[in-house]
Amino acid sequence: MPQEIERKFLVKGDFKQYAYAHEQIVQGYLSSVSERTVRIRIKGDKAFITIKGISNSSGVSRYEWEKEIAIDEARELMMLCEPGVIDKVRYLIKSGKHTYEVDEFRGDNEGLTVAEIELASEDESFDCPGWLGEEVTGDLRYYNSALSKKPYKDW
Repeated sequence: MPQEIERKFLVKGDFKQYAYAHEQIVQGYLSSVSERTVRIRIKGDKAFITIKGISNSSGVSRYEWEKEIAIDEARELMMLCEPGVIDKVRYLIKSGKHTYEVDEFRGDNEGLTVAEIELASEDESFDCPGWLGEEVTGDLRYYNSALSKKPYKDW
């Protein structure tokens, strides 16, 4: 069973100077219940459907299945999504042997910037660059599916 192991952090200070790539992401949820989320994502000129299971007790690991789909199909499925589409720019930043994905949110989540790092195991060590802020792994408010229902502007 494919597992996603990731940790999540708020971002402080200037991080963009370290990015080697960035792209816009728009995503919506066909289902956003905590036991399973079904997400449609358009990322640049590609599209994906992703199913995620409930997180473990630490909030670090959960089941994840993803498949690339035709962008026209993704646009059609976006029309069926729950209210609260997520709009963000993702920056990729190399740090040590890992790559951070830093999401700068737009729209109703403007002002929120979150960094995620995927790991091979829950106890794997990783570099913490200076722009990395407070860890929010396991804080459900920072899940994209939660941000689609209760955006950052309403906190």
